[in-house]
Amino acid sequence: MSGKPRLHYTNGRGKMESIRWLLAAAGVEFEEEFIETKEDLEKLRNDGVLMFQQVPMVEIDGMKMVQTRAILSYIAAKYNLYGKDLKERAWIDMYVEGTTDLMGMIMYLPFQPADTKEKNLALIIERATTRYFPVYEKALKDHGHDYLVGNKLSWADIHLLEAILMAEECKPDILSAFPLLQAFKGRTSNIPTIKKFLQPGSQRKPPTDEKFVVIVRKIFNI
Repeated sequence: MSGKPRLHYTNGRGKMESIRWLLAAAGVEFEEEFIETKEDLEKLRNDGVLMFQQVPMVEIDGMKMVQTRAILSYIAAKYNLYGKDLKERAWIDMYVEGTTDLMGMIMYLPFQPADTKEKNLALIIERATTRYFPVYEKALKDHGHDYLVGNKLSWADIHLLEAILMAEECKPDILSAFPLLQAFKGRTSNIPTIKKFLQPGSQRKPPTDEKFVVIVRKIFNI
């Protein structure tokens, strides 16, 4: 067995995508084992490798880790993307929770009834531009640094870039009122490991389409 982390999830974004982002940004190669049928998921459950019967699951350092937040925290700490002290870690956590909330809204949009999608899309745009992005714009303005915490790349920056790109898929000019976030996007997108992940052919997954929604509903019985 190779020493690379092995990711168990569907062949789509979902809750695993932020884990893929963090590993890629840290320059860590990983392998993926896709859950393509209900039977694939049942096998993992029956094998007793899913602590709470749920995915994502990541095999790393001899552990079979579950729970997205726990996996992300471990990767961030292991690869020095989690601040230099407890206070920096607290700031990173707060920023990450904000982008997690925004990305969660976007993630669930394709699974919502067609008659509510327009309303929910409008809510995502409103929340992004009035609740979330102003916080990050102000943080960059107040300290004048390139990165959110400690003037060093952290999990918070990687998560924010992922959220920005997801939000731009909802509304391409969503950053029009946020010049510092535009500059931040340009800087972080050009970090070599991230630039590589953003290229075609990487392990980054495309936006969720109707075909994938059908597959997910079958696998997870929803």
